[in-house]
Amino acid sequence: MKTSTVENVDNHKELENSPVAAPGESQEKRLFDAYSQAVVAAAEKASPAVVNIEVQGRRGPRGRNPAIHELPASGSGFVFTQDGFIFTNSHVVHAAAKITVTLADGRKFGAQLIGDDPDTDLAVIRVDAPQLVPVTLGDSQRIRAGQLAIAIGNPCGFQCTVTAGVISALGRSLRSQTGRLIDNVIQTDAALNPGNSGGPLVNSRGEVIGVNTATIFPAQGICFALAINTAKLVAAQLINEGRVRRSRIGIAGQTVDLHRRLVRFYNLAQEQGVLVVSLEPGGPAERARLRPGDIIIGFNDTAIASIDGLQKLLTESQGGVEATLLLIRNTEKLALPIMPELVGP
Repeated sequence: MKTSTVENVDNHKELENSPVAAPGESQEKRLFDAYSQAVVAAAEKASPAVVNIEVQGRRGPRGRNPAIHELPASGSGFVFTQDGFIFTNSHVVHAAAKITVTLADGRKFGAQLIGDDPDTDLAVIRVDAPQLVPVTLGDSQRIRAGQLAIAIGNPCGFQCTVTAGVISALGRSLRSQTGRLIDNVIQTDAALNPGNSGGPLVNSRGEVIGVNTATIFPAQGICFALAINTAKLVAAQLINEGRVRRSRIGIAGQTVDLHRRLVRFYNLAQEQGVLVVSLEPGGPAERARLRPGDIIIGFNDTAIASIDGLQKLLTESQGGVEATLLLIRNTEKLALPIMPELVGP
């Protein structure tokens, strides 16, 4: 009952703050004013957590030259806990010799690299600073193509720049700098530029749904963000272990809906699965005789309804241990043995 009361009060406040039609005002103008208010409200909620990140040096590759190479770089990030943990991109802070964070209120602090994962281009750093305002993390599984998307960051050194657009597509794949495919990537037309990397992509409620990461040049309006659900999984490992070790099965895939007839016929516990888009040559999936077009619906005794769900199960402990993949091939349900490979430092 208390939750319902709060929601009703919030809705009432939104109605009070909504644009009131003046005599002769067009419907188009009222809709545009409502859109503007949504962007303003979301930006005001998330912007206090957005930071500018400056990297003043890079260390040489491990085991080779340990010298510091001066290579100034900058990017964005956002505070996601009260005690100073910050999300950003791996390519912004990887091998950093010194990291300086500038908060939205102008305060500057040195930051510690907690860990980074080049395979997903995600990193967590930390500052010891009082009175931090963290963002609210959303659920990237609930977003839909066409909904409002707002990017906040520091492109080309211009702090707290806001751009708005829509979610253009879901389930995209990008190849990371390590060569690994990053799945479940969000495509948006909210403009991103150098320096936006690591900043938040938020919805109309100001909740973070993605970590901005890349653009395609010379294309315009094709930008990408890493899904926040993936970022949550990576962050938990980076904070606990300082690194991410995982196993893999060697596929590129995306979350898809299952046909209702298949769900009913096989009495499945979920309505989605992971479509196998392609196989890594010589990888575990190819050796297990998976095929492009197969839909993975289970791993051992656990139902698989999304890429996030599959990645969550492919932990360090699964490396080198035989498992069973449950899948749909055309309309046939199959169980194939597979041996995931351990990857990571």
